[in-house]
Amino acid sequence: MFIENTESLAQNKLLLLYIIDKSENSLTNEEITEFLLENNYMNYFLIQQYLSELIQSGFIEYINKKDKKIYILLNKGKITLSFFEDRISTKIKEEISDKFIKIKEDEKIATQVTGEYFQKGPDKYIVNLKLVENTETLFSLYLNVTTIKQAEKICNTWKDNTEFIYKNLLNMLADDKIISVED
Repeated sequence: MFIENTESLAQNKLLLLYIIDKSENSLTNEEITEFLLENNYMNYFLIQQYLSELIQSGFIEYINKKDKKIYILLNKGKITLSFFEDRISTKIKEEISDKFIKIKEDEKIATQVTGEYFQKGPDKYIVNLKLVENTETLFSLYLNVTTIKQAEKICNTWKDNTEFIYKNLLNMLADDKIISVED
């Protein structure tokens, strides 16, 4: 499709493997493409060609996960990356790392989940569960509990299952279908 020297071709494929590996969240085709185009690492057609070739060669896989298609790095890709990662320039690695840090900070700002408690009196703790998205409070709930153990358990359960609890609480209040944990 496109003629490119072997060194550049290998480096671009390594770059794709590196990005898929270093991202904390699994990436979609759109996210990888946008990331590479924004930074002028390669053009759209090369990105698509290389992703396809990496799939066909067994370095990565394109799978369905939670209603979206994502790329995952397979063992062959991890081994290859471990041998040749040093061929990606330090500057590019730093740019990628900085970009992922910024994305993580933006996501953190976009959605904040808090679960905190304080003692109001003997055998009385107030628990506050909160879900904030883009500085707008979507959900806030205050509960009175009698032990610190209950307060901690409620906060931890909220933080670990926010989406599930929030959706089901809304569905219960709106008399809609309740979602099971497996969904």
